[in-house]
Amino acid sequence: MSTSAKNSSIKHLASEPQSIEQAFSQKITLAITGASGSAYALRLLECLVAANYQVYLLCSSAARVVFDTEVGFKLPASPDAASQAFTEKFNAKEGQITVFGKEQWFSPVASGSSAPKQMIVCPCSTGTLAAIAHGMSDNLIERAADVVIKERGQLILVPRETPFSTLHLQNMLSLSQQGVVIMPAAPGFYHQPKSINDLIDFMVGRMLDHLNIEQSIMPRWGYQI
Repeated sequence: MSTSAKNSSIKHLASEPQSIEQAFSQKITLAITGASGSAYALRLLECLVAANYQVYLLCSSAARVVFDTEVGFKLPASPDAASQAFTEKFNAKEGQITVFGKEQWFSPVASGSSAPKQMIVCPCSTGTLAAIAHGMSDNLIERAADVVIKERGQLILVPRETPFSTLHLQNMLSLSQQGVVIMPAAPGFYHQPKSINDLIDFMVGRMLDHLNIEQSIMPRWGYQI
């Protein structure tokens, strides 16, 4: 092949557009259940988009009700419409946020061969926590979590319940023994929060720390106190 032909080939390859996967730094699965704390989920999603993550989003039916109740956000039931709603809300890139329905078993999160290695359930109801602890896999959230556990990935659960029953604690212990991070939505106060948003950022900052995503929304102990 002549030099000019090689140069032409190189220019052609360089001009090819990036695929959706290549456009983002990493992938993650975010599941949102019907526990109180939808503001945590929205702030986390905002931060993941800002960090250029591609997000596979799973929302339970109860989560849609809680969104409306707590923050006045009416999330469409259709996965495609929900994807568009989140994309517009956070000014995300095309394909950056993809919502999957609870029985979309052919989605990437349902298989160990294609699921992201990181997943966070925020907020996590104690019912979902129990189902994950016992490997139920009756819906896509439970299956996605089961996949991450069996593939030895990183799973973080953010339960929001009080008080915890003995059964709740036993389920958490079982999951913790399998390497799952249990991170209750229990913000600290040593940073002297001035607003609810400060409390939300405290928790989301801790989530980002555990996901190894650089963040500046929450000061670290001993540095900015």
